Amino acid sequence: MNAWLHTTRGVAILIALLACTSTMRAQVITVTAGEFTKVGLSGGQFLKIGVGARANGMAGAYSGLANDVTAIFWNAAGLVDVKEYGVDFSHTFWFASMSHSFAAGVIPLSEKFRLAASFTGFSSGDIMVTTTAQQDGTGGIYNVNDIAVGLTLAGELTEQFAFGLTGRYVNNAFSDMAASGVVFDIGTRYKTGFNGLTVAFSVNNLGTEQHYDGSNTTTSTNPVDGVNQAPVDAQMQTSKFSVPLSFRAGLGIDMFQGIMADAPETDVDGTKLHQWLVGADFETYADVPEQFAIGTEYTFREFISLRAGYRFGNDQFGISGGVGLRYQSGTFLGRLDYSISPTETLGLINRVSIGLNFD
Repeated sequence: MNAWLHTTRGVAILIALLACTSTMRAQVITVTAGEFTKVGLSGGQFLKIGVGARANGMAGAYSGLANDVTAIFWNAAGLVDVKEYGVDFSHTFWFASMSHSFAAGVIPLSEKFRLAASFTGFSSGDIMVTTTAQQDGTGGIYNVNDIAVGLTLAGELTEQFAFGLTGRYVNNAFSDMAASGVVFDIGTRYKTGFNGLTVAFSVNNLGTEQHYDGSNTTTSTNPVDGVNQAPVDAQMQTSKFSVPLSFRAGLGIDMFQGIMADAPETDVDGTKLHQWLVGADFETYADVPEQFAIGTEYTFREFISLRAGYRFGNDQFGISGGVGLRYQSGTFLGRLDYSISPTETLGLINRVSIGLNFD
C-alpha cells in the first residue's frame, strides 16, 4: 500500500511538472511572438554557453541540482557539496569547428567553506578575411579567442542555506582587437527539507560596459581632401557593449527522498541502488527572450547515469541527452560524462567532461 502511494505521488508530481512546462512554453511563445529589440546588443556571448556534459545532458535544468565543480557556472552555492579536493575538465565541440573549454578546481577551506578557481575559453579557429571587393578571401586569416578567469567562494551558512560568489576577468579578442572587464555571479540555494526539494536562485554576469581597442583602431588620414599636407594620426572610437546579464531560478527534486520512497534503497555496503533526480530552470536574459528547461537523471548503483532534458524558448536547442560513468575507490572518485544536443540548423553539439575528487 505504501509503495502504491509513493508511486501515485511521484506520477502526480511529474504530471504537475509537465503542466508547468506546457504553461511556460505558451508564455515563452507569447513573449517571442513579438519583436525582441535587444537581440544582438550584448557582447561576450561565450559567457552564456553551458559547461559540463552532465548538466547539458539535462538541457541545463541544473541550478537546483548542481553539486559538483561545474556548479561554478550554474549556481556557485552548489560547490558546498564538494567535500574533498575536486577538479573538472569539460570540452564542447561547438558548431563550425568552434570549441568551448572549461577547467576548474576546488579546495575545502573548512567544513563549511570552499574556494575554487576556473578558466573558460572559446575559440573560433581560423576565419578567412573577406572584404566587399574580395568576397572569396584576401588570403589572410583571423581568430576569435575569448577567455574568462575566475575565483569563487561558496559557503554553507546553515544546513539548509548556502551561497556562492564568483568574480571573473573576461577578455574578448579577435584579430588585433580586444575588450576586457570584470563580471560577478551571485548564487543562493535552499534545501527545503520537503520531499527532497531544493530551490536555487542566481544572478550572472553583473559587470560594467566594455569596448574594443587595438591597433586596428589607429589610422592615418588627410584632414582636408585635395590639400597637399602631411597625414594626421586618427583614433577610431568603438561603441561600448554590455555583457549578457542573466537571472536563473531553479528547482531540484530527489525522487527517492520522500516521493517515490522515504529514503533510497541501499545494498549491504551502503551503495544506493537507484537515484532519480528531476530539475527545472527558468532563465531570463538581458539580450534574448526567456527560456525554460526541464531535465532528469537516473543513476543505477552509483555507477551509470542516463540523462535527458528539453529546453523551451531557444531557437536552436530543444532536446538533449547524455550518459555518465562513475568510479569510486577509497577516497578517489572519478567521473566521465558525455552529452549530445541537436540544433535546428547547426548540427550536433557534443560535450565531454572528466571529473576527479580526492582527499
